[in-house]
Amino acid sequence: MEYKDYGSKVLVRLDPGEEIVAGLNDVCEKLDIKLGCVSGIGAVNQATVGLFNPATKEYFSTTLEKDFEITNLTGNVSRMNGEVYLHLHVTLADVEHNAFGGHLNSAVVSATAEIWMDVVVGEVDRELSKKIGLNLLKF
Repeated sequence: MEYKDYGSKVLVRLDPGEEIVAGLNDVCEKLDIKLGCVSGIGAVNQATVGLFNPATKEYFSTTLEKDFEITNLTGNVSRMNGEVYLHLHVTLADVEHNAFGGHLNSAVVSATAEIWMDVVVGEVDRELSKKIGLNLLKF
């Protein structure tokens, strides 16, 4: 992984075999990013995506293992209990142009991933909403 800090923006490149969520978490830790937006593209060959069921307050995750293009990676950076909190969603397309998506739990890069982080000066925390069952932004 390599990255370059442009002040209010950070450009990250992940290489084959690297995991996207862990890599972005490392960049946030190293640069002390507490708040921001994430967007990216790339290629992966393994991804775990999830869907939250509000009725049961449970996540259902599926691991996909084949070649995919990341047609969209989007999300945000905040903090929870002082730790980096990445909330990422992804859309993946296979060779037949079928799309799969959801909350991104993990993804392993097969070729490259190019990810921009828009850094915001400030900090927003999160806390668990017992009513909804999710870690919500706490202003």
